[in-house]
Amino acid sequence: MTRVLIAEDADVVRDTLVALLELEDDLEVVAELASGDRIVPAALQHCPDVAVLDIDLPHVDGLTAAAELRRRLPACRTVILTGLAGPANLHRAVAAGASAFLAKGGPADVLIDAIRRVVRGERLIGPPDPPPG
Repeated sequence: MTRVLIAEDADVVRDTLVALLELEDDLEVVAELASGDRIVPAALQHCPDVAVLDIDLPHVDGLTAAAELRRRLPACRTVILTGLAGPANLHRAVAAGASAFLAKGGPADVLIDAIRRVVRGERLIGPPDPPPG
C-alpha cells in the first residue's frame, strides 16, 4: 500500500484528489492539508511514501516544503501538482528534489500513474508519458 499526503488549499480540489486516490486499491491517503506549514509535521507523523503538493499554499509554499521534506524525510517522494507550471517553478521543483512536476489541467490517470512511478524511483519532470494500458 502506498501512503500519500495531499497538500492543496482549495477545498474542492483537495477533496476531489482524496476521493480519487481512495478509489485505487494500492493508494491510501494518510494526511490531507490546506497549508504548507503543516506539510513537514504531518509527514513526520504519518511517514507517507509520496507527498502531492500544490505550489501556492498559505504560510509555506509547496516548493519550500518539498525541499524541507527532502532534508527531513528523504524516503518520501514529492509530486508537485500545480496550476503554476511555468519554467521558473519547474526549475525550483527540480532544485527542491521533486520527483514529479505535473500541471493541474492533466487527466487524473496521469497523476495516479505518476504517484506509482515515483514510488518505483522514477522522476517525471516535463511532459509525462501516457500511462500504460
